[in-house]
Amino acid sequence: MRDLAVVGLGYVGLPLVREACRAGLRVVGLDVSARVVAGLSAGRSHVDDISDDDVAAMLAAGLTVTSDENDLADVDTVVICVPTPLDEDGGPDLKAVTGAVTMVARHLRPGMLVVLESTTYPGTTDEVVRPILEKSGLSAGVDFSLAFSPERIDPGNPTYGLRNTPKVVGGHTSSCTERAEAFYGKICDTVVRAKGTREAEMAKLLENTYRHVNIALVNEMAIFCHELGIDLRDAIGAAATKPFGFQAFYPGPGVGGHCIPIDPNYLSYKVKRLGYPFRFVELAQEINQRMPAYVAQRVQDLVNDAGRSVRGSTVLILGVTYKPNIADQRESPARPVARRLRRMGAQLVFHDPYVNEWIVDDEPVPSVTDLGEAMRTADVTLLLQDHDAYDLETLGQAKLLFDTRGRVRDGTAEAL
Repeated sequence: MRDLAVVGLGYVGLPLVREACRAGLRVVGLDVSARVVAGLSAGRSHVDDISDDDVAAMLAAGLTVTSDENDLADVDTVVICVPTPLDEDGGPDLKAVTGAVTMVARHLRPGMLVVLESTTYPGTTDEVVRPILEKSGLSAGVDFSLAFSPERIDPGNPTYGLRNTPKVVGGHTSSCTERAEAFYGKICDTVVRAKGTREAEMAKLLENTYRHVNIALVNEMAIFCHELGIDLRDAIGAAATKPFGFQAFYPGPGVGGHCIPIDPNYLSYKVKRLGYPFRFVELAQEINQRMPAYVAQRVQDLVNDAGRSVRGSTVLILGVTYKPNIADQRESPARPVARRLRRMGAQLVFHDPYVNEWIVDDEPVPSVTDLGEAMRTADVTLLLQDHDAYDLETLGQAKLLFDTRGRVRDGTAEAL
């Protein structure tokens, strides 16, 4: 008998497995990817925040990594951590969720706890997950426990991880919530009870929609502050000295990762089903999606002001991941920026200490090895991600520098 099965061993599932193993739980991890299963079984991690040593420790603690769903038959708790991308129309794509839940339903037994952690729209646990599970003949809240617990993984965060980030849980019934709270209490320092599954689902979307809207606000401000000759980052710094009622957000070349570009669309989808638009989200999406084109235009203006044309000029892109100091490229604004610069006729090269190969629209972008030489010879350097490797001394070697992250504050670089 095992304590836990985690379905989906990516950026959400693998940290959960690590904490469960550290807590002494007997764990099995399932993934449909043969590459992931083989790599983890051999002690290799594919997730930024999980080291090979971490994987070795999990295996030593008894972790089984498999693609065999029969290993679900003898577990107390199943946590589903599969991806929830958008479909071609910008709506929620729940194929991975329904596939995982259907698999769990085949092995559901009385007394089991099933938790969905994959981000989705409010109502998914009750309207999509529960009916599939109940096809087994068992009833949620009576024969088995069902809950939703939003993932709060922040890749690359050195301070907050799964254990010390409060864990929200909401069950189908109050007894389901109690069961989920008891489970997560073994691996998390603080567990927060939501009223139900819909409230827990909404909590996740509220967190990321809040960030999405406020990032859009400062991005739009960055555009008109440039025209007005206002240093927006200086203004933000001044505003942030207020000890109440203000939280600082900063402009950038766009938004990336799974959460900010994706999650608010799930909420917008649910609202549209009620018959009216979610205007805040739609406007924020419009503003943030236009930032890559704006950045490319500013690069073109910078090169033009120097008496050259961007067509035929070499543009060195620094940092192509969506966050600093990690390798994760999901939804990174670097790709649409590069796409627009290519259309302008620029010759692109890139550098990223966490990425060896970078492909945009099936065409590789050459990587530079000698960063200093590349910066001295490129017509313009574009800082898209402020990895620690890009210190002021390094950035000072550029002929022309467009800084989208506010790293250079001495007036020697064009800044967003």
